[in-house]
Amino acid sequence: MAEKEVIKSIFAGKAGERPLFFMLGPCVIEDEATTLKTLEVLVRITGDLKVPFIFKSSYDKANRTSLESYRGPGLKDGLKILEKASRTFPEVPIVTDVHCRTEVGPVAEVVDVIQIPAFLSRQTNLIVEAALTGLPVNIKKGQFMSPRDMTHSVDKARSTGAEQIMITERGVSFGYNNLVVDFRALPLLRAFGYPVIFDATHSVQSPGGMGGKSGGDRKMARYLARAAAACGVDGFFMEVHPDPEHALCDGPNSLALTEVKDLLTEIIAIDSAVKGFHGN
Repeated sequence: MAEKEVIKSIFAGKAGERPLFFMLGPCVIEDEATTLKTLEVLVRITGDLKVPFIFKSSYDKANRTSLESYRGPGLKDGLKILEKASRTFPEVPIVTDVHCRTEVGPVAEVVDVIQIPAFLSRQTNLIVEAALTGLPVNIKKGQFMSPRDMTHSVDKARSTGAEQIMITERGVSFGYNNLVVDFRALPLLRAFGYPVIFDATHSVQSPGGMGGKSGGDRKMARYLARAAAACGVDGFFMEVHPDPEHALCDGPNSLALTEVKDLLTEIIAIDSAVKGFHGN
């Protein structure tokens, strides 16, 4: 699979000089129509704003709170939908997460970026297998890890010769059913030299906060995103859905499609201001 221009731009230059980019999409694939319609709208929004965009959605959410929770269409059917998304919008890179080594090979044939979920950010074999594909790997920092601990996860990927590595901050466990963001983590992670992404929607999640499923407060995502942009990051990860109230996964912390353009506009403005200062 040829490397797409968006991917090239993400790894060009050093921290503070790279173009701001966005990973956006539904938490999980619900059906082909919703996936493609959401992608179409996001392509139009990011095109209007002239910002690099990677589409995100999962074929399986293996870490759901309850056995009864919707997980997605599964590997085979999910990858068919992601493959159609890639054919429909060939300029847009696709990212999805993997949960075990056996998924990595089939996933690598379809997507442009492989994501390691936060709960699996210390799983050596999974990280190494993903890095061996030669694709960029986005490692989400575990809710239980300090920023400095991520150097070991990065080293696992680098052991294969991989250098196209991204690190995502998504909040830290704080007591029961709650996450907080320590914004000191962003410059600490950026010091590793790899692109750092802030996950604005998972950071407002309340894991297991609704009994058999996770809750969240999507209204707070805007404020955390503004703060992260002011600190200085390379990209933003946000889950979006046409109708979050009826989303089958992570609805409480997902943004509505109608909210996305305004929030991205704010983030871009803050990022531009920050890049006007030295030491960003």
